[in-house]
Amino acid sequence: MAVTLGHNQYGKAETRVVRVFRDSEPHEIADYNVSVALAGDFADVHLTGDNRKCLTTDATKNTVNAYAKEAGDAVRDPESFGIALAKHFVDDVPQVSRVRMTLEAYPWDRLSSGGSPHPHAFSRRGAYVRTATVTYDGSELWVVSGVRDLVVLKTTDSEFHTFYEDRYTTLQPTNDRIMATSVTAQWLHTDLATDWGASFDRVLATLGGTFARHHSLALQQTLYAMGEDIITEQPEIAEIRFSLPNKHHFVIDLSPFDVENKNEVFHADDRPYGYIEGTVRRDDAPNPGPNAFDPGQGW
Repeated sequence: MAVTLGHNQYGKAETRVVRVFRDSEPHEIADYNVSVALAGDFADVHLTGDNRKCLTTDATKNTVNAYAKEAGDAVRDPESFGIALAKHFVDDVPQVSRVRMTLEAYPWDRLSSGGSPHPHAFSRRGAYVRTATVTYDGSELWVVSGVRDLVVLKTTDSEFHTFYEDRYTTLQPTNDRIMATSVTAQWLHTDLATDWGASFDRVLATLGGTFARHHSLALQQTLYAMGEDIITEQPEIAEIRFSLPNKHHFVIDLSPFDVENKNEVFHADDRPYGYIEGTVRRDDAPNPGPNAFDPGQGW
């Protein structure tokens, strides 16, 4: 029986770097959590402990920090920052044949002073985390944008009924319920000359608008509607993948207190929860293979 080394990769996870652009007023800020995974000619490190081709993870961290300055305007968006870093690792380090960059971007809003936005004071926005995954193998480049922890809720226009029932089914059908979820989404670009910031803002606006106006018969139906509207509006997006946990809100029975509760008072239950995942694609979308998307989402 022979034993062989299979797929392997290594790198530096969660390098926190903040870049302040001071070259003009008002100041701008880019705040990132960057993880790097390198693959290539590293078998000897595993098989014999020969480290001569091993780019240290400390050097990987230092590269992220240095590129926060050296990459210039590319640092303003996580996608372009990830592209700059990915091309360096593959094109400049001979033994690296593929890299996957995952970036979390934390948005900041300007504080107001005297009724106007202050030029260099900020508050951290907590509504969501912007994400990007960049994969590069020396010839092909995949760029996936995303969002995480975007919590949305609607107080009506949501139903759930006529579902399959067996002897373990206790859930009661409803024609009016709260629907809430925490959106994790990733979308693959086919146009790498995209204005990353403008595209991200349009996706968020479409996602939120569709969620708000769509009369839902199931969270799955709303998932598809959001994906369909996003791709229709931005056809350069090849596919979008969603993970949508239910944020359950259950109507509290107040009848023991002689109080009528007409869908007004709820218990917000954090677990267990329904977990809905799905992909919406253009019918001519290229195959992203195993490389493009951050595998942490659940696929």
